[in-house]
Amino acid sequence: MIRRHASVLRFLFGLVDAAGALVALAFVGAIRFADGSVLESLQKAIPSWELAVGGFVVLWPLSLWIHGLYRVRARLTVRRELLDIARSVILFAALILSLLFLLKLPDVSRGLLIPLFPTMGAISFGARLALRSLLARMRLRGRNTRFVLVLGTNVRAQRFADLLESHSELGLRVIGHVETDGEEPALLTRPILGDLEAVEEILHTNVVDEVALCLPVSQWQRIDELARLCEEEGKIVRVPLYVLEHTLSAGRVEEVDGLPIYSMVTGPDRILALTAKRVVDLVGSAVAMVILSPLLAAIAIAVRVDSPGPILFRQERVGVHGRQFSIVKFRTMVAGAEELLEELKDQNEIRGHAFKLTSDPRITKVGRWLRATSLDELPQLFNVLRGEMSIVGPRPPLVSEVAGYDIWHRRRLSMKPGITGLWQVNGRHEQDFDRWVETDLEYIDGWSFWLDLRIMARTIPAMLHRQGR
Repeated sequence: MIRRHASVLRFLFGLVDAAGALVALAFVGAIRFADGSVLESLQKAIPSWELAVGGFVVLWPLSLWIHGLYRVRARLTVRRELLDIARSVILFAALILSLLFLLKLPDVSRGLLIPLFPTMGAISFGARLALRSLLARMRLRGRNTRFVLVLGTNVRAQRFADLLESHSELGLRVIGHVETDGEEPALLTRPILGDLEAVEEILHTNVVDEVALCLPVSQWQRIDELARLCEEEGKIVRVPLYVLEHTLSAGRVEEVDGLPIYSMVTGPDRILALTAKRVVDLVGSAVAMVILSPLLAAIAIAVRVDSPGPILFRQERVGVHGRQFSIVKFRTMVAGAEELLEELKDQNEIRGHAFKLTSDPRITKVGRWLRATSLDELPQLFNVLRGEMSIVGPRPPLVSEVAGYDIWHRRRLSMKPGITGLWQVNGRHEQDFDRWVETDLEYIDGWSFWLDLRIMARTIPAMLHRQGR
């Protein structure tokens, strides 16, 4: 199972919650001690009050973390979030009261603590409501849309698809249904993309972020099998509870318009982690394009003078969950190089679904230098600005390469591709494609803001030492 990814935005949310705890303490204290003696009261009641306040603001985010409040995309509803915050308040109150009892500090005002706990919960809930409101506005404008595949063609599957799309704030769009045996078909308003035996192919030929299991009774025994397949590919699984006879291994229950839904969330926490990456990408790529503009102009001139043909090279690549986009690079090969590829495939130095040839005759003189220094990748800063790529991430594969992937290879598509990545700084001369993928999955499973910074810092020495392909 993919581990939860640390994120700078999650860390910032923790800081907001910690600051909220201090604000709540100051606010409730100002009301409880109108004469301004709250600090004096704490000093009298707790000998090391500074340490106590520090522990106070650490335990509150910890209580929220225990209840998964830093994993926003796992929740569909405000009600679920409110319930989890209420549980966090209860846990936090139990921790604080237990510590006061064990440390024998009876002089701490209960009149301060009783209103303090719900005030902290209200502040945290308000912060999350603000985030939901921001995301809802973005989704209403068509941004951050997530695509859902519904397994089932019965009446309940149709109703569930309608339910998801009726809540535009969720940002979910149903692309179609998968037909299953043993069910009475409904009058569907969305296309049938295939049958249950073709699920893997459907996942590979369409952009799918989430899968809804709305299977008939005759197919219930396949729920675990299908859930594991989706988990291997980094998809979120949603299961209306009328489908289940038992609870699956991991997940959470929530409601949308009274319908209980079982959610299994795997893969990166996109709402938090990838939003943080996006902020860094926007600022970093914009600044880099300004600073490097003289170098970009010089390279453009060198490419034009070196050989006939366009300065930039565009090629279709595959991004998050199969989204195709046109990558931009400085041209490093002679014009029409792609038409010559078939003649060279038998010389491929890579074992697996990729192509690499050290002495590729199609590469120009300037192109060889650009590849050695990886400067041909610089125009991809434009792809980063457009949101198709990130500065750091797995390299975007060719459409033809993805067509030959094994199931486990496809999990590298669960994160936005990057200009540089862990493979580029660790094993740029690795000749085994499976090892490339293992390195990409190592990056996805261990993603953090600081890992991105380390990779960016190591990319510059790699370029200077000409470790490019």
